[in-house]
Amino acid sequence: MSEPSILSVSNLRKTYGNGKARHVVIDGLSFALRRGECYGLLGPNGAGKTTTLRLCLGLAVPDSGEITLVGKSIPAHARPARLRVGVVPQGDNLDPDFTVAENLLVFGRYFGIDDAAIKERIPKLLEFASLTNKKDARIGELSGGMRRRLTLARALVNDPDLIFMDEPTTGLDPQARHLIWDRLKSLMSEGKTILLTTHFMDEAERLCDRLAVIDHGHLIAEGAPRDLIGQHIEAEVVEVYGDNALLWGETEGRQKSARLEISGETIFCYTNNARPLLDGLQATTGVRYLHRPANLEDLFLKLTGREMRD
Repeated sequence: MSEPSILSVSNLRKTYGNGKARHVVIDGLSFALRRGECYGLLGPNGAGKTTTLRLCLGLAVPDSGEITLVGKSIPAHARPARLRVGVVPQGDNLDPDFTVAENLLVFGRYFGIDDAAIKERIPKLLEFASLTNKKDARIGELSGGMRRRLTLARALVNDPDLIFMDEPTTGLDPQARHLIWDRLKSLMSEGKTILLTTHFMDEAERLCDRLAVIDHGHLIAEGAPRDLIGQHIEAEVVEVYGDNALLWGETEGRQKSARLEISGETIFCYTNNARPLLDGLQATTGVRYLHRPANLEDLFLKLTGREMRD
């Protein structure tokens, strides 16, 4: 008998407004997380990712559908379920009136953990976040990367089974992002389960065991990153740009590509054999090009489109 999912969402639906102003945010969404995996929830702005997280945590009530979180029905039993969950929100909501250590102490009290137990956990949490030497610093003294790491450490104060992470590395420099990635990998090696939303496709491809792409509240693809890329995208991509790129794309590019997309002044040629494209480009003046394997960003853009979302 298989182990029950740590989070299960079935036929979830959520709307806002009334009459003509009624807006469907989540429409028949279903997915389930296995214990110990990192599951990504990807989608353009307005696709319903943050609303889905709020519904799963019992912070909003669905119109219909079923949610089971750590074995408990949501929203009916959201409060006891959240005792086993950690949350890293989009923005840092750390308390500026407290020091780094005090933020962890005060947050731990929300879970009913006594001060002695929290204080025993704080050194390990600070070490995890590489903030041991900042224990007595005020929040205003920390860099953006330090605040993000503290927010992650704070989400672990109750030793959760499942961690919700809503765009955890947005606004961070590359060094800080890589440090956060290392910390997330260490959590997964300890058997923690992570539900991750992100706009960084390299982050999702690097961290997620499985992921779902949602758009307009619908699940449009689900699976392991490399499996999804193989199912939906040609194996190779040649990006072409330069003064003569558009002219080249409309003639030779279309003839030699399985699929071709134009975004601004860049031509994206998708193919399972790039050799004819590369041979032609070497003999073409006024163009530059990049040859690479297909990646998760290619999949995302094919499924959700290249147009901007507000």
